[in-house]
Amino acid sequence: MSPTQSKNSSQDLLQAQVDLWHHALGFVKSMALKCAMELQIPNIIHHNGGAMTPSELATKIGLHASKLPCLRRLMRVLTVSCIFDVQESTTTNKEAVYVLTPTTCLLISDEIKSNLSPILSLMLDSTILAPFFGMNSWFLGDHSTSLFKKAHGLTFWEMADQNDSYNQSINNAMVSDSNFLMDIIMRECGDVFVGINSLIDVAGGHGGAARAIAKAFPQMKCTVLDLPHVVAEAPTNDHVSFISGDMFKYIPPADALFLKWVFHDWGDEDCVKILKKCKEAIPPRDAGGKVIIVDMVVGSGPDEIVTRETQVFFDLFIMFLEGVEREEFEWKNIFMQAGFSEYKIISVLGVRSVIELYP
Repeated sequence: MSPTQSKNSSQDLLQAQVDLWHHALGFVKSMALKCAMELQIPNIIHHNGGAMTPSELATKIGLHASKLPCLRRLMRVLTVSCIFDVQESTTTNKEAVYVLTPTTCLLISDEIKSNLSPILSLMLDSTILAPFFGMNSWFLGDHSTSLFKKAHGLTFWEMADQNDSYNQSINNAMVSDSNFLMDIIMRECGDVFVGINSLIDVAGGHGGAARAIAKAFPQMKCTVLDLPHVVAEAPTNDHVSFISGDMFKYIPPADALFLKWVFHDWGDEDCVKILKKCKEAIPPRDAGGKVIIVDMVVGSGPDEIVTRETQVFFDLFIMFLEGVEREEFEWKNIFMQAGFSEYKIISVLGVRSVIELYP
């Protein structure tokens, strides 16, 4: 073997080691983000002119002086991963200055329509992370239970039903996602709602999506259908009404149904059941009947590595409650099984898409 071949071989091995370490340490980015949110770092920087040194930040958080070097290390991870940006100070000590990025601006609590902290906090909650530590034994065991139930003894939805604060955190997460996404939907493909006189937001939680639709189309009668314990905590609204019910049993009639991030929670068999109830609730296509779905279509959207990785990461993540993200052929399969005739995918929502489904 020549010296060049030997050198290349060694470098290939070292790069392979780096790749493995980088993969194994991926959780550090998630935990750093979780810590920053819990310390309110984005809000603190935002409320202090949008730029702060480590010393200023430590003082505002209320950290002991001994933690300042550790705060710098935390912020270094978050700047290298582009959550925050860092600028060089003009002062004599040349201390770094942390500033917000477009990403961090989505974590500011003042920005009601774009604050994604509630949904990220839920995604990084210990109750959801813990099941993945037992994923290998789950694969080897009985498939009759979810990862979540294996770890906690009850399903995700049962925990929400039994724990008011947990239920509230789920609802807050869904509202934050709706507040963020619905404005974009209205800008990018709001015409999917044109001509609809009545719409039911199925499993619509506290009505974040329905309120956005009602605001954009005030002539439309918008109703939210969800389980009793969800509707019981829903805020009152003059433009949106709420109905307690189970989408597996009955969906009230309407011109159109809206289901945002619903189907990915359920396996194919349950999705077909929901879709059949949807089909019973809407008029024929020539009378304006349709189902509007907002969900992930794996492989659709921007052809970028971060999009593709996020889609497949989320597909494995949602497995904690036996959910699944689907490719187009998988969507088509459940649509046809439920008796629908045609669909249209509109891929303008990053990792997610809008699907118009016709009877």
